[in-house]
Amino acid sequence: MRVLMVGDVIGRGGRRTLAALLPELKRELSVDLAVIQGENIAGGYGLTLETAQELLDAGADVITTGNHVWAQKEFLPHLDDESHPFVRPANYSESAPGRGVIDLGSAVVINLIGRLFVGDAESPFVAVDRVLKALPPGRTVFVDFHAEATSEKQAMGWYLRGRVAAVAGTHTHVPTADARILPGGTAYVSDLGMVGAADSVIGMQAEEALHMFLSPVPVRLRVENKGPMVFNSILVDTDDSTGLAVSVARVDREVSG
Repeated sequence: MRVLMVGDVIGRGGRRTLAALLPELKRELSVDLAVIQGENIAGGYGLTLETAQELLDAGADVITTGNHVWAQKEFLPHLDDESHPFVRPANYSESAPGRGVIDLGSAVVINLIGRLFVGDAESPFVAVDRVLKALPPGRTVFVDFHAEATSEKQAMGWYLRGRVAAVAGTHTHVPTADARILPGGTAYVSDLGMVGAADSVIGMQAEEALHMFLSPVPVRLRVENKGPMVFNSILVDTDDSTGLAVSVARVDREVSG
């Protein structure tokens, strides 16, 4: 199986970049499954059904989320509609809308959220054990770990080594250069990166981000939708007989705005 895991798609510019690049990348790389981190697609904060549909039309097979999943209240009922391939972190309360895992048959995608600097969810380590225990045998498992701290992400990689095909960190929007196969056959990267404006602060307008750091007056950051755009992802190949990874490589592109 060949799976493309794509970093946080940021706003309109990110959606357009995904639509421009993903269909051809799926053909060029013979991708079987595209897992897209979509929690920032609606103006940088959450999802709407319309913006999520743009990702699906571009070729997304699964859309994962994170701490901004609750930002657009009108979207929440759609999390419970299992005809849509949306997942929210599995370690949020079981009473919350949606599901934290999607079983596609041969492949399973699990969404988790970190606790360090992100929020007060259940331990992702406890939650992932519960999810894995409940899965039918023979599944190839891919994990989107939406977390801030590199240490927590690395710990999750080592915790799941040999048990899942891949652990891909998301949330920081900054791609890391540590993609590797951990002992035991688990592909790992600390952060996929983003699909968004290159000339920005994690996809947001730089001047507003500077204001946030230089002024005591709060400001709501706005997405940068102009200029060159980056597309960050990893490509994971798995062995169908073991459900574990045999290779992982960064797939990064930049296009003019």
